[in-house]
Formats: sequence, C-alpha cells, structure tokens
Amino acid sequence: MKTIIQNSTNCSKYLFADDKQVNMKETHIEIGDPSALDVIIADMNSGNATLIENVIEPDDWYGCKYNYINGAWELCHDWVDPRVKIETTET
Repeated sequence: MKTIIQNSTNCSKYLFADDKQVNMKETHIEIGDPSALDVIIADMNSGNATLIENVIEPDDWYGCKYNYINGAWELCHDWVDPRVKIETTET
C-alpha cells in the first residue's frame, strides 16, 4: 500500500494500492492513469504532502485516523469517527 500524508501533521489522508499511480505535482496530486485520471487532490501537492510507499495498512484505517511517523502508524489523539452519529440533547 501507499499513503499520502500531510507534512505539517504526518496525518495519513489517503491510502492506495501499490499498483495505483500517484503523481505529486507542484499544485495538486493526480491519482490514476494520466490519460484518464481517477481523482485530482486539489488541496494537497508536492510542497505540503509526502507519498510513502510500501506501508502495511492498519485493519481499521480511515482517512485522518492515523499519523504515519518514522515508519509506524500512530492513532491520532483527536480523531472522531465521522460514521458515528453523535447524540445531542436539546433543552
């Protein structure tokens, strides 16, 4: 697998299979075959992000749940699962 991390936080924003083409550009990141891109990541680029290859995916990986630091995954201390409904009490 390969991950794209945000340089300022080491937060793993994206995770891709080894065979997925990732092109880090000065203004954006391109995902997929350049002749027919799958995705363009507009808010990340070669200046504010790093592509790390040959990582082993955590079983419960989810975008922004983990930081990747010195070759190891670390759970983000302030991560909140966006798939879980937060109960609120109205008064």
